[in-house]
Amino acid sequence: MAQKKLWGGRFGKETNVFVEEFTRSIHYDYKLARYDILGSILHVKILKTSGYLNSLEAEKLTAALKDLYRYVSGSAFNPGLKDEDIHTFIQNELEKRTGELALKLHTARSRNDQVVFATKVYCKIAVEAIQTRIFAFMGALDTAAKNNENIILPGFTHLQHAQPVYLKDYLGAYRNMFARDSERLAYISQTIKITMGAGALAGTPINSADYRVNAKDVLDGPEDIKKLIAALRVEPVTNSLDSVSNRDFVIELLSALSLIATHLSRLSEDLILWATREFGFIELDDAFCTGSSLMPQKKNPDVLELMRGYAGRIYGNLLSVLTMMKGLPLTYNRDMQLDKEPLFSSFQIIESELTVMEGLIRTIQFNREKISEHLKDESLYATDLVYYLVDKKIPFKMAHAIIGKLIKYSLDSRIQIKDLPEEKLKGFSGVFVKSEIKRLFDPFVSVKSKKSIKR
Repeated sequence: MAQKKLWGGRFGKETNVFVEEFTRSIHYDYKLARYDILGSILHVKILKTSGYLNSLEAEKLTAALKDLYRYVSGSAFNPGLKDEDIHTFIQNELEKRTGELALKLHTARSRNDQVVFATKVYCKIAVEAIQTRIFAFMGALDTAAKNNENIILPGFTHLQHAQPVYLKDYLGAYRNMFARDSERLAYISQTIKITMGAGALAGTPINSADYRVNAKDVLDGPEDIKKLIAALRVEPVTNSLDSVSNRDFVIELLSALSLIATHLSRLSEDLILWATREFGFIELDDAFCTGSSLMPQKKNPDVLELMRGYAGRIYGNLLSVLTMMKGLPLTYNRDMQLDKEPLFSSFQIIESELTVMEGLIRTIQFNREKISEHLKDESLYATDLVYYLVDKKIPFKMAHAIIGKLIKYSLDSRIQIKDLPEEKLKGFSGVFVKSEIKRLFDPFVSVKSKKSIKR
């Protein structure tokens, strides 16, 4: 027996079985179940206010929807693959509970409007979850910075030794990135306006004022969405065509998640390099590494490598929705069904990555001895030598050239600058005083000389 659909009266044939499989979305849009039911509970109130349902009918439908809400929120929820989508599943389940009364629920609504409502609510919930993970991860960075606040390590440009920097500033740079990520997500979430009343595209016969409802008046949700329900206020649409065809918010969120993936990937790359024997800056905890099936000595940073790799998938999710939307005529088109999997996938990946990265950062060990070896590289202090000459009233570009020649001589002769006799130093500039420049080859002197940073 064919499953009951939300449409079909105009058709004389059953849908081809391959079309059924091809168009089905319940295997991923089941994630919207609770939010679709929330929309239905609000819609019942709207129908009652507008006179399409009497008090008894509204009460029965609301009770059944709340029962269904509890079911889809529980571990036993398994929609299967019989229904076309989650909206159809919910409608069919409601009919089992209320009979023909459930058929009145679809008055003045369309799946086009339903799916936008449910997706927007999902996005607000998902943003809250990601922000929780970001804050926890930022806390891990703060702890690592505080526990190692006196560590100085080589800073890099072009992956070459540049100048000494504090480890806390290195970690702080990533903290700033994720703070911006959190702010970006919060802004996008605030711009997502929850509306109802678009119908399929042209609006409904219900007065716009009747669409002003508060979620907290009709439902006490579980802990994870209680905050949202308390704040969720539905507004009437101001442009119904835009409402059902808008996926800007999905693209904005996928873009913001792509930036988070970028920052996670960059941090992963730094840590992968630092964990190599060539760098030796850090030791990753065994719990966050894997081994080799052939080489028993290997300790591989697979978690970090996967974070680099997943960045490509996140970017692909963004590009897929951008490409899907670029040529669609107004208003709704079935193509838009394909925004869900990229959206769900990106949120799931980023939440998992942030959780894993937090644990990794909290267990990371910094190898002070190995870092100190790298800090012996005199090229790290070249800029400090330039400023030494500038303080002696030598023009900057001239000082830059002098130190460049001095470094070349040091490398060619394989003699460290601080070991050169003063007479040799004065051959490059008469202002050199060996006792003065020797103290410049100290990472703490170097970092403390930088006064432009507000601390």
